[in-house]
Amino acid sequence: MTDYLPPTTDVVFIDTLRLSANIGYDCWGRRRAQPIELTVYLHLKNSYLQAASQSDNVLDSIHYGHLSKAISTLAKSKSENGDPGFDGIDGLIGEVAQEALKLAGNAADEVRVVVDIPKLILLAGGFAVDYTIPHPSYPLSSPGAKKVYVKELILPVIIGVNPPERESKQRVITSITFYERKGLGGIEPVDYQKIVCDLTKELEASSYMTLEKFVMHVVRSGCLSSDVIEAVTARAQKPSALSFAHSSGVEITRARSVFLV
Repeated sequence: MTDYLPPTTDVVFIDTLRLSANIGYDCWGRRRAQPIELTVYLHLKNSYLQAASQSDNVLDSIHYGHLSKAISTLAKSKSENGDPGFDGIDGLIGEVAQEALKLAGNAADEVRVVVDIPKLILLAGGFAVDYTIPHPSYPLSSPGAKKVYVKELILPVIIGVNPPERESKQRVITSITFYERKGLGGIEPVDYQKIVCDLTKELEASSYMTLEKFVMHVVRSGCLSSDVIEAVTARAQKPSALSFAHSSGVEITRARSVFLV
């Protein structure tokens, strides 16, 4: 039995290409260029890289240097005077995917683009969008898998069962993953900045005995915040709960349908 073994894969990627791009409003509500980090994975046809591995010639592969230059040139062209920039984060991903698929041609099965915007949400450690687009997919309207990450949102919360915990707020570090429904190209994008802002206000105004209740509140609110969101995973940690551990935590994943019954 070999079912436990990973499938054969051939991937060319660029990891954490740092750029400046106008993708809409920043954390202060101003529309201007902001720092982003791009990671692009070109998933190639099965055994495509076999030729390059035997010839040891980059011409038999997809040149990641050319891909990096194409993306950097694209971002620079969108930052020139008079250019309004990209049509949001999805617009950036769509144009980067087009560049990647144009370079790879028929060698590509799909392209995965991950955009990190470190300073988009003030209280969070990071914000990222992870979109996998099958080939061919120009424009960004075919079904594709999309996940959105809010990383390490730090909130002061009344949480715990012990008397001191009922009097003073503790830091709770929360990370949230939103899973969007496939095949929704062309619709109005979800305003995750507003979702996180509204959720933060809800959580800070509430109190909890357990992390389980806290995390389920996050999951439920996230699932019901938009019809586009199909499921949510929330992970919360209490750094001060255990003396000799980094943190204690709870992670819960639920589909939106659970809360519509």
